[in-house]
Amino acid sequence: MRNLLLGGVAAVVLGVLVGAPEACAASALEALDSVSEEASSALEEVIVTARRRSEAAQDIPVAVSVLTAARIEDAGVFTVGRLQQLAPSFQYFSSNPRNTTVNIRGLGVPFGLTSDGFEQGVGVYVDDVYFARAAAATFDFLDVAQVEVLRGPQGTLYGKNTTAGAINITTESPTFAFEAKGEVTLGDLEFRQVKAAVSGPLTETVAGRLALSSTARRGTIWNVRTQTWVNSQDNLGLRGQLLFRPMADLDVLLAADSSAQDPECCAQIFVRTGATQRPLARQYAALAAAQGYAVPSTNAFDRITDVDAGLRAGNIIGGASARVKWDVGPGTLTSVTAWRFWDWKPENDRDFIGLSIVRRSQNPSQQDQYQQEIRYDGSSGPFDFVGGLFAFHQRIDTQGTEEQGANASRWTLTGALAANPAVLDGLVARNTQWLTNTSAALFGQVSWKVNDSLTLQPGLRINYDEKEGYYLRRVFDGQGAPVLFGQTDPVKVAQRNVYAPQLSAPSFSDWNLSYDLTASYRFTGDILGYATYAKAFKTGGINQNGLPADPAGNPILAAGTIRPEDVNHLEAGLKTRIPAFAGILNLALYRTDIRDYQATVTNGQFGVLRGFLANAGRVRSQGLEIDASVAPTEFFSAYVNAAWTDAKYVRFVDAPCPPELSGGTTAAPGQSPSAPGTPGGVSPANCDISGSRLPGVSEWSFTYGAEVQRPVTLLDREGEAYLGVDGSWRSDFSSNASPSAYTNVKAYGVLGLRAGFRAREGLELFAWVRNALDAEYYEFLAVGPGNTGLIAGQPGDPRTVGLTLRLSR
Repeated sequence: MRNLLLGGVAAVVLGVLVGAPEACAASALEALDSVSEEASSALEEVIVTARRRSEAAQDIPVAVSVLTAARIEDAGVFTVGRLQQLAPSFQYFSSNPRNTTVNIRGLGVPFGLTSDGFEQGVGVYVDDVYFARAAAATFDFLDVAQVEVLRGPQGTLYGKNTTAGAINITTESPTFAFEAKGEVTLGDLEFRQVKAAVSGPLTETVAGRLALSSTARRGTIWNVRTQTWVNSQDNLGLRGQLLFRPMADLDVLLAADSSAQDPECCAQIFVRTGATQRPLARQYAALAAAQGYAVPSTNAFDRITDVDAGLRAGNIIGGASARVKWDVGPGTLTSVTAWRFWDWKPENDRDFIGLSIVRRSQNPSQQDQYQQEIRYDGSSGPFDFVGGLFAFHQRIDTQGTEEQGANASRWTLTGALAANPAVLDGLVARNTQWLTNTSAALFGQVSWKVNDSLTLQPGLRINYDEKEGYYLRRVFDGQGAPVLFGQTDPVKVAQRNVYAPQLSAPSFSDWNLSYDLTASYRFTGDILGYATYAKAFKTGGINQNGLPADPAGNPILAAGTIRPEDVNHLEAGLKTRIPAFAGILNLALYRTDIRDYQATVTNGQFGVLRGFLANAGRVRSQGLEIDASVAPTEFFSAYVNAAWTDAKYVRFVDAPCPPELSGGTTAAPGQSPSAPGTPGGVSPANCDISGSRLPGVSEWSFTYGAEVQRPVTLLDREGEAYLGVDGSWRSDFSSNASPSAYTNVKAYGVLGLRAGFRAREGLELFAWVRNALDAEYYEFLAVGPGNTGLIAGQPGDPRTVGLTLRLSR
């Protein structure tokens, strides 16, 4: 029935669009005769606030992808993560909301498990409010007007570290004319989404706006153990705003929002195994066979699992803000005061299979952040300027629990201890940790119009950061007795090798100076060229989730802090309007070099750490980006965006080894390691991965789309019938901090189609299909714990179809 419905709608719209051959020929000739006139009139400027003031996107010397509300909604992009479908230089990976990575051009934060002790390199802003963690921006888009993806360092304009770029989200504001809109979407996988917003005057000087969004979908993976679908969606968001305008030059905007997510999520499932250098009897196949275990399917795209631990991704996000804008003197004074909170309540299965190895793995945390920004922007003669002060404070408290299960002894230990389930069954590590993060900055930028063609734009940022952390891990056996250093009983030693007690209190503080200089030249009214040099820093950090340990099990205190990233960035670009086709063609060529790159270092042990931060020597990202769009007639529009990204470790000589080189006896000085994947072999202590690609980055990525429409009258409403396509493709990428043959994600493409009717006033109805070709792809792959060779992954969504109705007035 779903296919019949979609096919029927598409057939009707195609018939309307195609019509009789004679009519089409006549229409085509008329369109060709008037193409230039129509296209010129259709070339509408897109206004952005990328430089903290309203400007035409084609007039600013910044590489920015502008995604309007219509384009976002048409493509079914309703979260930050789905922006990857429209912006090829944007990378997003998430095993659950807490472990979310947002990068631009391959840079931003280390790929893999995240830590609160370091900063994002890609800043996420909603209506000028900074979201300190990517996890706090995993909400559904709510009443969004526009999204701008700024590429490259932005620190001299934005109040927090943005060494790789910024996501600038603008929501709709209250209006003094009544308006209302609503949207209902139904699809397979029990997909249900409702959006609504209402806005209007409350008094002559006060306007209000209220918006809500609800999304629900059953999971895409069947758990045969619990007989439930997992990796579902369950999101609810609410946002309210009050605009007070006592005089024409003064706006006071009060806003509050809350978003709740509580899906049964997120399972990573068996994908494959690969040989490591552990003894053969200690690798996955032998360990599973010894316990009579087999996964329910070795094909991840059967979408079946048997994970036995609880799954939950409870996420409550919200806050309040006050933004004051006052036109005074030659510019506008803006004050942004904001408070935000984030409450994370997770449950995970960290062994990825149905055996009870890690029975519980959860790190609930609570965050409060406070922001105050004051800036002034304006114009005076040949100068445009913006400058400001930014202050930020954050507190995060986390209570962690990780517990071993009944199958852990046989899986992890050897000899007589392996045969005794009680050795590890119930062994639990309880972690208490907190972090405070304080930041202050002075920033500014000036644009000097030297003449009608040449503009020089210097910028400066002075930044101070201070972090203090505390981490305490207490360990107890299955009977509740503490596990401590100094205990010599073989059982206690075995338990301590899995979970070792630890106490650390790292801290960091530092000043840094960032600056940039951009020269832009307008060759003609429609062609702008620019070149930029930027010196930026991403502040240092602390290892907040515990420290790596020495052979005796003691924390390595020197690993408690990481140095700031030192960024040198060069970029040249060209922005071109093509009025004859209502088109644009933008090019950007860049190179970013980073010293002391903040990388994620992993190990295969259950008990020490799954990942911590360290400084790699040098990283380089360089590439070319092309953004193009045309609308030669009012009946047709198309876009294509492409990115070539060459992001590599220039020098990383002491990186963690990939699984095929891990698990064996550590090589002694002068001893040669065994070949990769040699059971019982000799493993290097660490690996030189200099010259290899950064994780999560495709060398080539494309997004594209088109829409064709034709005027029709339906149900006594004038409008357009249309067909649309939106697609993306990306080449293969590494899904491990150190490149591995086992964790390379193959190239894939995702295609979306839509067909419907859009009335000129107040109504739109369309059918859609996402992942129309039912491409089988992985969002990411992960290495299982213990160097057993287990590789798990998260399959991308299958093909889905649905119907959307929008109403407005």
